[in-house]
Amino acid sequence: MNIRSTLLASAVTFLPVTAMAQELTIGFSQIGSESGWRAAETTVTRQEAENRGIDLKFADAQQKQENQISALRSFIAQGVDAILIAPVVATGWDEVLEEASDAEIPVILLDRTVDASDDLYLTAVTSDLVHEGSVAGQWLVDTVDGGDCRIVELQGTTGSSPAIDRKTGFENAIEGHDNLEIVRSQTGDFTRSQGKVVMESFLKAEGGENICALYAHNDDMAVGAIQAIREAGLQPGTDILIVAIDAVPDAHLAIANGEMNATIELTPNMAGPALDALEAYLADGTAPPKWIQTESRLYTAADDNQAIYEVKKGLGY
Repeated sequence: MNIRSTLLASAVTFLPVTAMAQELTIGFSQIGSESGWRAAETTVTRQEAENRGIDLKFADAQQKQENQISALRSFIAQGVDAILIAPVVATGWDEVLEEASDAEIPVILLDRTVDASDDLYLTAVTSDLVHEGSVAGQWLVDTVDGGDCRIVELQGTTGSSPAIDRKTGFENAIEGHDNLEIVRSQTGDFTRSQGKVVMESFLKAEGGENICALYAHNDDMAVGAIQAIREAGLQPGTDILIVAIDAVPDAHLAIANGEMNATIELTPNMAGPALDALEAYLADGTAPPKWIQTESRLYTAADDNQAIYEVKKGLGY
């Protein structure tokens, strides 16, 4: 099987075989458009809904929880059949989720979790965020192979489950390896622009020659950091090792160009499994598991990243 068919079959199979028996109206509260991956998730969700004959009501929260809570209350008032939400942060959802529950509107979490009782939502479709961080950390452990390595970390949005879990996983992986040390850690808010700004501050504070590796909680921050590293007169991927998460097209291109070393894939197709679970639940009351896990994969220079980039660049990123 070639690269294109493998990717389309395993990571981005967007088009389901059957449509829903009747048209549904579903609200989708998206965090915003802070990254290429987030844009791809929005595109794929819309494609899934259209193909299934679903009327999808979309709300962009612009990275603000209060906007999401307002959107959920609007969906509830409209009497939608279900709600999809990618929560911007993990806490503060109990009240509005209880309102949805009282209205008998099932809620499905996409790509992030919340700190609330799991009886307030139908299921959560996510990757194993801790595992993603662990894969990144283990890659660095293996790559430096006992050599001393001072690490800078670009964290995601403060309080978000990806930022919390990807940090936990990475720290778990490097624990006990005294040669690896995180010397600077700061949020870049999952954006390319802030990744660049924060990396500039890391380089100024530590000196590029004293930074062995960058771990970024998503690829967009890493791509921004790559620009900062280049502008500092250093070679990203060589002078400073770079590992990040999401496997967006620009990350594959950066690896192909030797400016990034590794990325862990987060599929943007959360809506497919979510809507499959919803269809079954609405059809006969079949309750899905509370967690539906998506698959992740490590990509390095050993992969044909140029070919992967060519496939992914048209998928909405």
